[in-house]
Amino acid sequence: MRPLILFLSLQAYRKMTQQITQITRMKLSAFKFELPEDRIAKYPAENRDESRLMVLHRETGDIEHKTFKDIVDYFDDGDVLVNNNTKVFPARLYGQKEKTGAQIEVFLLRELNQEMHLWDVLVDPARKIRVGNKLYFGDGELVAEVIDNTTSRGRTIRFLFDGSDEEFYRTIDTLGETPLPRIIPRPTEPEDRERFQTIYAEHVGAVAAPVAGLHFTLQVMKRLEIKGVDITPITLHIGLGTFRPVDVEDLTKHKMDSEHYIIGEPTADLVNNALDNKKRVCAVGTTSMRTLESSVSASGRLKANEAWTDKFIFPPYDFKICNALVTNFHMPESTLLMQAAAFGGYDNIMNAYKVAIEEKYRFFSYGDAMLIV
Repeated sequence: MRPLILFLSLQAYRKMTQQITQITRMKLSAFKFELPEDRIAKYPAENRDESRLMVLHRETGDIEHKTFKDIVDYFDDGDVLVNNNTKVFPARLYGQKEKTGAQIEVFLLRELNQEMHLWDVLVDPARKIRVGNKLYFGDGELVAEVIDNTTSRGRTIRFLFDGSDEEFYRTIDTLGETPLPRIIPRPTEPEDRERFQTIYAEHVGAVAAPVAGLHFTLQVMKRLEIKGVDITPITLHIGLGTFRPVDVEDLTKHKMDSEHYIIGEPTADLVNNALDNKKRVCAVGTTSMRTLESSVSASGRLKANEAWTDKFIFPPYDFKICNALVTNFHMPESTLLMQAAAFGGYDNIMNAYKVAIEEKYRFFSYGDAMLIV
């Protein structure tokens, strides 16, 4: 018998090598790059919509350099932009320990029980804050008792407050500081309360802003609406888990923290109609994208839903809803970079980041934007 010789077509070979490459890219080290410290934006652009905008075409890898207000040119009648209307609250409190007067920091993560004013928090210095300690904030307007340990820095605390819920949240708002990420190399300033918030923020519950939305102005949104673009919200309350460092090389073993989200019927209808008509569905930010991809029906439709998600998106990933993304430039080895790479293509994104560093784009929360189409 003549030996059986198997030949792979060029297309099949490319597909096979691509799959092998994608598997190797599910490693933390694949997302490492050198980011000069001066590329991390200390302050936002003077005007929100005058940040720089890199446009990445994921089919070709082509790159354009624009200003954010130019984003209007990439959308047409019937397209849909989905933004995250969560609102950042002043989650960082500074106070003193009872008796010793030691200075402490309490970072509010989430409210566990509204009636009892129970909160899940991070504390610093953790070694000095024990169960049973009382903590004082301001001139004693707010007092809390530590009632449990959760993690090395985590605690459950109960605020001892006799006023109404409205008065309690007003006190938090007065005493708290805008939770600007520590990686931004400067102290928080009063102006951050307004700039570390999207102009469409509505539902309080986030400890970090959905930063891709920080570039939008009323003028940009109005111009999009005039073109017939629908702008519709979801809500996902961003926790610190979004920025928690990945400490495992195998990305399949990384666990995201759960975050609460809401997708309303009007948003689901608009998105599904756009998909039916082959229009663009653009997630404004990775949080919006994770939310949309967390609520997909068996038929590939977006479902109205209220739930929790711990979805972690990294290459390779088959996107069901989104076909465009607005995002910022993220830190090395971050889950946000991994999600952008899953959508835009690993090689495209890593090349775009190289170009961004060379072209002096500004990175992180107050940095410049990227549109992936």
